[in-house]
Amino acid sequence: MTPDPPSAAVATIVAADAVDKLDALAVISRTLGAPVRGGGTASPTIAVADGLWIQIDIPKFGEPPPLAIDVHAVAGLAAARREAIELMRRLADATDWTLTPAFPHEPAEAATFERPTEPR
Repeated sequence: MTPDPPSAAVATIVAADAVDKLDALAVISRTLGAPVRGGGTASPTIAVADGLWIQIDIPKFGEPPPLAIDVHAVAGLAAARREAIELMRRLADATDWTLTPAFPHEPAEAATFERPTEPR
């Protein structure tokens, strides 16, 4: 994978769950149908489309979650945020993760996404 283009914008989603980086990459890859590139390196990515990719930032040693999911877009900040919101929606359907955007957004656009629990 080539280095991040200097003009790439980033929108971050926070997963406030105990998920390790390898598992998170596998889940996102499976959810999007896109392979992990650079697995086994310090900076694996998931290439979603041309000029659009995902990386995961893990907490420093000994820190608890959250896990930061960075959506990079060469097309700019609006594109990165739009794709991050779409990723949140897809992950909310596929996981039980609690996801929150780490960027300003419209309340109707995205809130904290959490899979509803079954009634008792």
